[in-house]
Amino acid sequence: MNWDVFITCAVTGSGVTAHKSPHVPVTPEQIANSAIEAAKAGAAVVHCHVREPETGLGSRKTEYYAEVMERIRDADVDVVVNFTAGMGGDMVLGGDEDVLPLNPDGTDMAGATERLDHVTTLLPEICTLDCGTMNFASGGDYIMVNTPSVLRKMAKIVQDLGVRPELEVFDFGHLVQVKELIKDGLLDDPVMIQLCMGIAYGAPDDPTTFTAMVNGLPNDCVFSAFSISRMQIPFVAQAALAGGNVRVGLEDNLYNGPGQLATNEQLVARAKLLLETMGAKIMSPQAVRDKLKLVKR
Repeated sequence: MNWDVFITCAVTGSGVTAHKSPHVPVTPEQIANSAIEAAKAGAAVVHCHVREPETGLGSRKTEYYAEVMERIRDADVDVVVNFTAGMGGDMVLGGDEDVLPLNPDGTDMAGATERLDHVTTLLPEICTLDCGTMNFASGGDYIMVNTPSVLRKMAKIVQDLGVRPELEVFDFGHLVQVKELIKDGLLDDPVMIQLCMGIAYGAPDDPTTFTAMVNGLPNDCVFSAFSISRMQIPFVAQAALAGGNVRVGLEDNLYNGPGQLATNEQLVARAKLLLETMGAKIMSPQAVRDKLKLVKR
């Protein structure tokens, strides 16, 4: 059991969810406001994607991230800012027979430096690195692409910037990639890992698989874990019991109960109540900075 737990709120993600709930924030102002409310509810870390305001689709424009950062920093609440660096590794094949050319609707492939432009410019305390390539989105032709060479370059850039990478691990092979990055000196201590469970074509979220994933973690790492949809709240307890920290938010789950659309604030408050009922202490943003050796700029 982890008795000192920090909560991460994944505020919006990049999936096609904006039309499914009015609570999914889309504009930079909405994303920042939702992050601020999540922080007030008990989240020490806010994990942010940005979206195109007109369409609600995922974006990687640095100016959107800059507005989100500025609004969060100007707020009357402290919170650790965590930006995704997963965008720019999106490949959609042309179909089951005509694989090429790639489908331009959804394909967005960029090099390591371009994918990190917003991180290099804005220097958040944390940014995520997806640690492998995998099929993604059930039934389609979308592939989340993160090759070893691109990951190595991104890890080196982030290391030189002094930003802490959160290594997103979706399956067992991704742990192999993490350990190679550690061996090659591309990750500084403490290594921070997010176990992403229950995503289609990744590791399922049953207790046996989750335990095996936890047992395969590098020594002395700091880890969090989450699952999606109806398993999000059960995984709050499961992650803490396994010695980890937790993540909730509208990126991974839209509901607070059957037929009840949630807000980020509600999901964080529910996680906080559950953890405190279990006897855990909720860590503050500054305590997280101290634990992870983060630099707030």
